Amino acid sequence: MPARTTSGRLRISIDRGGTFTDCVAWVPGQNDIIIKILSVDPRNYADAPSEAIRQVLQQYYCQPIPRGSKMYLKDVEWIRMGTTVATNALLERKGEPTALLITEGFKDLLHIGNQSRPHMFDLAIRKPDVLYSKVVEVSERVALEQCAESRRSKQSLTSPAPLYSVVGVTGEVVHILKALDVEKIRHDLKELAQEGYKAVAVCLMHSYTFPDHEKQILALARESGFKHISLSSEVSQRTKIVPRGNSATVDAYLTPTIQRYLHTFTSNFQDLESSNTKIEFMQSDGGLVPHKKLSGLKSILSGPAGGVVGYAETSYDIRDPVPVIGFDMGGTSTDVSRYNGALEHIFETTTAGVVVQSPQLDINTIAAGGGSILTWKNGLLTVGPESASSHPGPACYRKGGPLTVTDANLFLGRLVPRFFPSVFGPNENEPLDYDASRDKFQEITDRINKETGKSLSPEEVADGFIKVATAAMCGPIRALTEGRGHDTSKHHLACFGGAGGQHACSIAEDLRIKRVLVHKYSSILSAYGIGLADVVHEEQLPCAKALDVETSPLLMLDLEKLELKAMETLTDNGFRGLTTCSRFLSMRYDGSDTSLMISADKNSDIRQSFIDAHHREFGFTPVNRAILVDELRIRAIGKGSATEELTAFDELRSLSGSLPQPKPTISQVVYFNQLGWLSTPVFHLGTLEVGVRVTGPALIIDRTQTILVNPKSIATILSQMVVLDVTAQTQANIDLATLDPVHLSIFRHRFMGVAEQMGRALQKTSVSANIKERLDFSCAIFTPEGDLVANAPHVPAMIGSMAFAVRGQIDRWRGKLQDGDVLLSNAPDCGGVHLPDLTVITPVFDDDGKNIIFWAASRGHHADVGGILPGSMPPTSRELWEEGAYIDSFLLVRDEVFAEQELTKIMFEEPAKYPGCSGTRCLGDNISDLKAQAAANYTGIRLIRQLIVEYTMDVVLYYMKAIQDSAELAIRNLLKDVAGRTGSIIEATDYMDDGTPICLQISINTDGSAVFDFTGTGPEVYGNWNAPIAICNSAIIYSLRCLVKSDIPLNQGCIKPIKVVIPEGSLLSPNPEAAVCAGNVLTSQRLVDVIFKAFGAMAASQGCMNNFTFGIDGKEGFGYYETICGGSGAGPSWHGTSGVHTNMTNTRITDPESLERRYPVLLRKFSLRPGSGGNGYYLGGNGVIRDIEFRIPMTTSILSERRSIAPYGMNGGDSGKRGLNQWIKGTGRTINLGGKNSVRVSAGDRVVINTPGGGGYGRNTETSRVMASCEDAPREATLGFTPIANGSVEIIRSLGESV
Repeated sequence: MPARTTSGRLRISIDRGGTFTDCVAWVPGQNDIIIKILSVDPRNYADAPSEAIRQVLQQYYCQPIPRGSKMYLKDVEWIRMGTTVATNALLERKGEPTALLITEGFKDLLHIGNQSRPHMFDLAIRKPDVLYSKVVEVSERVALEQCAESRRSKQSLTSPAPLYSVVGVTGEVVHILKALDVEKIRHDLKELAQEGYKAVAVCLMHSYTFPDHEKQILALARESGFKHISLSSEVSQRTKIVPRGNSATVDAYLTPTIQRYLHTFTSNFQDLESSNTKIEFMQSDGGLVPHKKLSGLKSILSGPAGGVVGYAETSYDIRDPVPVIGFDMGGTSTDVSRYNGALEHIFETTTAGVVVQSPQLDINTIAAGGGSILTWKNGLLTVGPESASSHPGPACYRKGGPLTVTDANLFLGRLVPRFFPSVFGPNENEPLDYDASRDKFQEITDRINKETGKSLSPEEVADGFIKVATAAMCGPIRALTEGRGHDTSKHHLACFGGAGGQHACSIAEDLRIKRVLVHKYSSILSAYGIGLADVVHEEQLPCAKALDVETSPLLMLDLEKLELKAMETLTDNGFRGLTTCSRFLSMRYDGSDTSLMISADKNSDIRQSFIDAHHREFGFTPVNRAILVDELRIRAIGKGSATEELTAFDELRSLSGSLPQPKPTISQVVYFNQLGWLSTPVFHLGTLEVGVRVTGPALIIDRTQTILVNPKSIATILSQMVVLDVTAQTQANIDLATLDPVHLSIFRHRFMGVAEQMGRALQKTSVSANIKERLDFSCAIFTPEGDLVANAPHVPAMIGSMAFAVRGQIDRWRGKLQDGDVLLSNAPDCGGVHLPDLTVITPVFDDDGKNIIFWAASRGHHADVGGILPGSMPPTSRELWEEGAYIDSFLLVRDEVFAEQELTKIMFEEPAKYPGCSGTRCLGDNISDLKAQAAANYTGIRLIRQLIVEYTMDVVLYYMKAIQDSAELAIRNLLKDVAGRTGSIIEATDYMDDGTPICLQISINTDGSAVFDFTGTGPEVYGNWNAPIAICNSAIIYSLRCLVKSDIPLNQGCIKPIKVVIPEGSLLSPNPEAAVCAGNVLTSQRLVDVIFKAFGAMAASQGCMNNFTFGIDGKEGFGYYETICGGSGAGPSWHGTSGVHTNMTNTRITDPESLERRYPVLLRKFSLRPGSGGNGYYLGGNGVIRDIEFRIPMTTSILSERRSIAPYGMNGGDSGKRGLNQWIKGTGRTINLGGKNSVRVSAGDRVVINTPGGGGYGRNTETSRVMASCEDAPREATLGFTPIANGSVEIIRSLGESV
C-alpha cells in the first residue's frame, strides 16, 4: 500500500459523497479501519465526516467517545477529505447570495453565455439558472491596441482614441477608453451591502491582462465590509470573459459555503492547532490543499478526483505501462476517465451547467448507474437517463420505486440479498425485496411480448436491459479512447464504485478488454485515493507571445520565476517533504481556438513537442502558421511520505503454480445470456487466500461490494486486488426470423456510435475553423438504397437532408462505381442545401467487390467556395452562380488517387469565369477538409465492418432496416395521438418578411402516416432565401423529433410515414439556377415555426439566425461570420427562454474578448432586449442587443428575418417583437439597414442588432403581471439529469450539438 504510515500516527482519509461517506484510516501496525455511513443522518449526527472520525478514534482507543463531544487529534498525523459540499450547493443552487460586477454593456453576458441551448430537441429550453442574484454594471472600458490574433496584428488601432495606454500582464498594449468611475462603484457597493450581500464577483473586459480596475474595486469592496470578493483576474488568468466571469461567480457563490462548513468541521476538534494535525482537502485537479486554502471553484470534483487518483496509484503498472480506463459506477451515474502514467487535465469545461476555467481531471459522467430507470418505449429498451436516486430508489428498496438496473441485477441473481444490509422497509430492518423486482419485470415483459408478438421470459428482458446499459456505458469509453486515437482493447479496466463489480466483466467483454482490476477497497476507492494524493499548488501566468527564437528564452525565464513562486507557496502552506515541479505552456497555432498543454521541461524542444502533440491529436501539421503561447503554468507537487511496497503487479508476477479451488460460502442461481440459470458459487473475499484463482461463473463479495465473474473468466486473488482475466463469450447466432428488441436497442447505440466517431474523426483531421472549431458538419451512414441509418445530432439543418444527396449519386453512378471510390457534391438540385456545404459520399462494397452494402457520407460547411463575396454567403445574391462553385457529381477519389488537379479547376477556376466572381479563396483548406471528410467516411466504414465481423453482414443489414422501423413507429404513434386530440387535418401559414407565404396542411391517416402539403406556398423569390427540397425535409425531421419528446433514433424512419408535397417553382422547390444561400439559415427557421404552429406545439421562436458578417478583401484581409441568438417561444407549460439559439441552429458565439483580440472591432453591448418577448400567461423569451463598433473601415453585412413579420403568439399570447438592424455612423446619424443589407462602414461606426423575441402563450389574465424578463417568472418544468463531471467526452458531444 503506497501510503502505509510510518510515523506512528493515524492517517484518516474521507470521501463525503452524495449518499454515503466513506472513510479509510491507516493504523500503525494494525489493520485498516473502514467506516461507511450515510452522508445525511440528522437523527444521529450533524456532520458525517466528523462522525466517521469519531468512530475511527473510538475503535483506535477501544473506548467510547460520546457524540457531540470535542475530539483530540494528538495521535492523528493528517486528515484528508473530499467533499460534495460545493458540488451540492452548485447543483441545488444553494450557495451564498452573490452580486456580479461586470463591465457596462454586459450585464446579461453570463446568462447568454455562448448562446447555445443544452439539449437540441427540447421545445422547453431549460438553461441552468445563473448563480448571481444581482448585477451591477461597472462604468469602465479598456481595449487592446492591436489584434494580436489576426493578419493585422502589427497594425496599431487608434479608434476610439484612448485616455492613456499601459502595457498589460501579457505584454499587450492596453488602451484605457474609460477610467473606472470610483464614486459610482463606491455608491453601488454601499447599496449592495445595505441589501445584505456579503459576496461579490468582479469581472471586467480584458482583466486577464489589465487587472487594475478589478483591484481598485477589490479595495473599495473591502472598505464597504464585504467578506468575500472574487476577482476574475485572480481566479482565472485566461482569456475569454464568459468562462472567467463564471469562474469568479462560482468562487464567490461557493467559497463562503465551504468556509462555513470548514469552520463547523474544525470546531469538532479540541487540539487542532497544538496537535500539528494537517487537514487537507482534495481539489478537482487531483491535488490536495490545506483546508484554509480551499476554494469553492476548485472543490467541485473533489470526490471523483479521489477515485481517479486511487486507481492511478493502484492499477497502473510502471514496469508494463498499459493505460487504464477508470470505470466508477455508482447509484445515479457512472464516471469514466483514462490514465496513462500522468493525470489528464482539462482547463475549461461545463460543470453543473456553468462554463468555468479551472484545472480539472478529465472525468466524464454518464447518466447510467445502479438507479437508472428501465423503460420500454417505441419498440426500444431504454436505460436512463432518469434515475430513481436514493428516494424512492429501485423497486427492491421497498419504497414503491421504479424498475432499475439494480433490480435487474437482483432478479438475475447478481446480488446476494442475505449479504446485503437489511435497511429497507418502514422500520429500515428488512432485506431487498426480490418479489417487487420480479413482479415489475413480469409486468414489463408482458407488455413487450404483447406489442412485439415475442415470447420473451422476464429474465431475458432483464438481461436485455443489462446489455443495453452496457452498450450505453461503452459508448463514452470508446469516445474517450478510440475517439482520441487509442485502441480500447489495449487498456486495462479499473472498476470501482458500489455497482461497478457487477458489470465489470460485461463492459470488458464488449470493449474487448482482457483484464479488469478491482481493488479490495473498490467501493470506497475515492476515499482511499484521497489518502494517496499529493499536495499540489499551481501558478498560471497569461501570455500573448508567439514562440520564436527571441521569445523562447524570455518564456523560460518567466517559467523559472513562476516555479520559484509556486515552491515558496508550498513551503508557506506548511509542506516540508519532497517536492517536484512540472512546467507547461498552453500553445496553439495562429488562427486556431484549440490549445494544447505542452510539457516545457528545461531540456525539451518545446516547439517540436507541440508540433508532435498536435499531429498526434489531430492528424495534420499546418504550414506557415505561427505558434502562439496563451499561458504559462507551473504545477508544484509535494510528495507524500510513501514507503515502497510490493505492487499488485509485482505480486501477480511472483505467483507460481495455483492453489486448490476454495470452498464457496454458499451457492445461488445466476442467469447468464446463452447459458440460462446456472448454480453459481459465492465466495467471501476475506476467506480467499492470495494466489487463489476462481473460475467463472462466480460471485465474490465482501461487505461493500459484489464482483460478478462471468463464465470463462478467471479471478486471481491478490492481497490488495482482484484481477479478472476476461474471456469474451462467443456471439450467439441471431435469429433473423423475428425482431429481437434487445438487439435492436443495442444496435441503436452502436449505429449512433459509428456516426459520432465519424464526426470526431472529421473534427480531428480537418483544418478550417468552421469545421474543426465551430463543428459545422454532419456525418451519417445509409442503407444500400440511401436510407438514413444513423445521423449524429450535429447540425439540425443537415439532419435528414444528406439522404437526398446520397440517393442522387446512387441514381447517377449505378453500376459504375468500384471499391475505394469517393464522390463529391454540393448542388442544391442534387440533394445539397447551399453551395458551401460540400458532401463527400463513399460506397462500401461486399467482400467480392460487387454489391454496395451501405454508404458513408459527411457534409461540411466550407469557409469559402468562391462567388461574389468572401464566405460565399452574400446577402444580395440573386443567382446561384454568385454563391460559388457548383458541383453536381464529381469522382473525388479512385484507385486511392485524390483528384486534386481536377478539383482545383472546379473550385478555383470555374467560379471565377462569372462576372464579379472569384474562385474559392481558401483552396488549401478546402482540399484538406475534403480529405478529412473522406477519412471520416473511412472511419465509419471501418467501424461498420467491425460490426459485421462481430455479428455477420446479414444481421447488421437486418438491424439497419429495423432501427428505421423503430423511429417510424414513434412518429406514427405521435401522429395518431395528435389526430385523436386535434383532428386529422391541421394547418398553418406564416410569412417571410417580403410577404411570401409558407402554407402547410397536414393530413393524418388512421395508420399514423401523414401528408405534409405545402401547396399555397409563394413562388421562388428573386433573392437568396429560396430553400431546396432537402431543407424542407430536414425541417420536418427536426420538428417531429422535437414533438416526440423521447430519445428516438435519428434516421429515415422519422420521415418514412410522411409524404411531402411541394409545388414546383415555389420558395421550397426553386429552379436549379436560383440563389439559395439564405434558405438554409433563414427559411429553414420559418419552416420549423410553421410546423410547430400547425401542431399547436408552441409560440414562434425568433425565427431567424441573424447572420452577421464583416471583413475586408486583400492580402491582409479577413472575414468574420456569426449567428446571433434571440428569444424562444413559450409553450403550454413553460415560459420562453431569453438569449438562446432555437430551431435549426445552435451555433456558439465568439467570446467578446476573443472577438476583440482577433478583429478590429469593439463589442459595446451584448445583453438581453427587455420587453421583446411576447406577453401571455407564459411569456416569450427576450431577444438580445448586440452593438459592435468598427475600429477601421470595412464591409459589413446582415442577413436576417422577422424584421417585418413578428414571431407569432399562440392561444391568445402576444407576438414577440420584430428585430431591428441599425447602422449608427460616427456622426450620430442612425440608419435602418432592413433585414438584408451590406454596407461600407468607417472607423467609429456601429451596427446595432436587436434580435426578435419569442411569442407568448395563453392569455394574460393577471393584469398586474409585468413582462420584464422571462427569468423572473416561475418555471413549471425542472432540469433533468445534470452531470457534474463534464470532461472531454461531453465537450465533444456538446460541441456537436452547438452548430
